[in-house]
Order: sequence, then C-alpha cells, then structure tokens
Amino acid sequence: MPTPSRSGARPALSERVLLTVAASFAALEGYDLSSYGATVPSLLADPAMTVSRATAGTVGSLVAVGMLVGAGCSGALTNRLGPRRLLLIGAAAFSLGMLVCALAPSFLLFGAARLVVGIGLGVVLPTLTGYVADLSGEGRRSRNVGLMMAGYATGALLAPLIGAALLPGASWRWIYVLGGLPAILLLPVAARILTESPVHLRRSGHGGGLLGLAPLLSRGVRAATLLFWVASFCGLLLVFAVGTWLPTIMQASGYSIGSALLQTAVMWVGAGAGMVAGGRIADGIGIKPVVVVAFLVGSASLLGMSLRPPLVALFLLMFVSGLGFIGSQVLTNAFIVTRYPEQLRGAGIGWALSVGRLGAILGPSMGGWILSSRLGVQWNFYLFAVPGLIGALAAAAVPAVLAYRGRLPVDAPPANSPAS
Repeated sequence: MPTPSRSGARPALSERVLLTVAASFAALEGYDLSSYGATVPSLLADPAMTVSRATAGTVGSLVAVGMLVGAGCSGALTNRLGPRRLLLIGAAAFSLGMLVCALAPSFLLFGAARLVVGIGLGVVLPTLTGYVADLSGEGRRSRNVGLMMAGYATGALLAPLIGAALLPGASWRWIYVLGGLPAILLLPVAARILTESPVHLRRSGHGGGLLGLAPLLSRGVRAATLLFWVASFCGLLLVFAVGTWLPTIMQASGYSIGSALLQTAVMWVGAGAGMVAGGRIADGIGIKPVVVVAFLVGSASLLGMSLRPPLVALFLLMFVSGLGFIGSQVLTNAFIVTRYPEQLRGAGIGWALSVGRLGAILGPSMGGWILSSRLGVQWNFYLFAVPGLIGALAAAAVPAVLAYRGRLPVDAPPANSPAS
C-alpha cells in the first residue's frame, strides 16, 4: 500500500482494513437506499402520513435528486477537499437524514429528510469508489471495488429482510432508526484510522477547470465520458426504479408483503454475488465485456418476470436480475475508475454518477406513473428492460482514453482495463 500522507502521522492502511471500512460505509449506503422501497407499502397504509402512489414515487425521486447534487459535489470537490474528508461528511449527512426520517411527523418532512439522505449518499458512493481504487494496486482495482460494493449489496439486502421480519406488525420507523444509528459507531472509528488518498496528495493544487468537467470533455477523453454518462443513466434508472417499486409491484401481482420483500432480498443476494464475481472476472478478462453481459442479463431477467413464472423460477429470476441490473451499475463504476487516468478518476466517477442520477430521478417516477395508470403491472418489466439494452450498447462502445492534455502527465490505460 502507498504511504498515505506527507507528514507520516498516519500509518499506511492494509488492504484488509481498507476493504472492511469501505464495505461498512457501502453497507450503510445500501441499507439506507433500499430502506425506502421496503417501507413504501407500509407508508401507503399509514393514515397519519397520507401517502399516495404518486407522492411516494415523487419522494423516491427526491432521493435521486439529492444524489445528483451530492455526486456533482463529489466530482467538483474531491480534488479540493480530498476523498477522506468528503466520505466522512457524506456519511454523516445520510445518517442524520435517516434519523430524521424515523422521527418525521409528516410526509413533507419525511421527503425533505430523504433529500438530505440522497445528498449524503450521492457524495459517498463516487468518493468511496474512487478512494478504494486509489489505494488498490493495479490489477486489483475491479476486484476491490466489487468486494467493497458487496457490502453495499449486503446492506441493501438487510432492509427488506428486516422489513419482512418487522412489518407490518411493527412501525416502519424502526427501519430508519436501524439505518441511522450504526454511523454513530463507524464515523469516529473511520475518522481515526482512514488515511488520505495518495493520488489526492499527488494531484493537490492542480485544478480541473469548470467544476472538474473541462478535462473530462477534452479531446481524447470526451467520447468515453459521454458514453459513461449514458451507461450510468441507464444503470441508475434501473436500480432506483426497481429498488423503489419492486415490493409494491409484486404485491400488485398477488404476492403477500412478506413474500414480496423476500423476493427483493433474493435480488440483492444476486447483486452481491454479481459484484464479487464480476469484479474478479473483470480483473482477468477486462471489465468492458463483463459490464455489457450484466446489462443484457438484467434486461432478460426482467422480461422473464413479466411472464408470471412459477414461484421457484421467479426467485431464480430475482437472483439473476440483481446480478444483472444492479451488478451492471456497480461494475460500470469500476469500469470508470479503471479506464480514466488517475488524475481524472475522482472527477470522472463523480460526474458520471451525477449525470446518472437523472435516470435515478426518472426511474421511480416512471414506476409510479405505470402503477397509477390503467396499464398492466407487466409494463413495468417491459419498459425497464429497455434501459438495460441501451446501457449494454453504451458500455460496449466506450473507447480507450487516448490523451489528456492537462497539467499532469497522462497514464496509459491500466492493464486491467484493456481497450477492447
């Protein structure tokens, strides 16, 4: 591991410690994001909150609006503040927002708190991904990002499992309490042991133009940047749309709330398996084909679900869908941080996720519109399969980053991210 600071005040992190702390933050993020989908049926049934399907979809999109702002802040500020500081700030914000959600007396305040949660989540995910890539050896970046994001899948899995155990017997508010409290323990520990990224220390003092965008849109970099934005848009539309509405969609299809939440949990198990396996395979054969296949698998599984298969086949499709459309978004993040040269990595992942949040904003609203319309439930599956196909095409078209005429020298594309 590289030395973390000029002063030498902090010892270098071991890879095991780095991944443990990073996976813990990712688990909190996954839980906080997944908790809303797990509680939407209970919120709709709570007379004190006066929630309609349309307003539930709007609040689901508010989280994505916050994440757009947060990811933009990450892309713009990572070179100024450093990923360590941004990570701690973002985690504090989403944890505070979760506790406010738990206490909110009205859906208006609940929605405002979810916006704050979204801002914090938007800061943390790109910052954490770039941070892990910075501290990982070449040839291990995709693997380590996949392992870190397995923590994300674990946290996202816990929300529907806890929901299935507690709801509808207990209040939905406990789901949010359990999302906010762990940070009280994790944040002080992380602040004490995490070191600053050595890549940040090398690039300190080098500006990035307009909020870090100018280098990303320069000649030789622009095509990859725009295609990453398209892939991220499609991936996040799928993650947010299905993550927000899947339990409700399955309830509308005739399943109990407990069964619908267990199906969602199986989806997140598949996502975790896809993240770990996909990262390991990508370090061996290159990440582009893995991302393309993941998008295609996600679309195919959604179409399979529309056929109302037997329950065993449905659970299998849920597993495969998580491996596909959630795994594809995570692996797209790994694609980004391994394709850009190191001086563009933080801004590149931040802006890709920021633009991608437009898809995350659209996805929950699309689901709400479809469920509120006279269209059949199966139209959710049909329409959400299309972004998976577009994401696969965008990922397949991403070229090598040929040149970057900035103040810092350009590295060749990493060995674990071949141009093919």
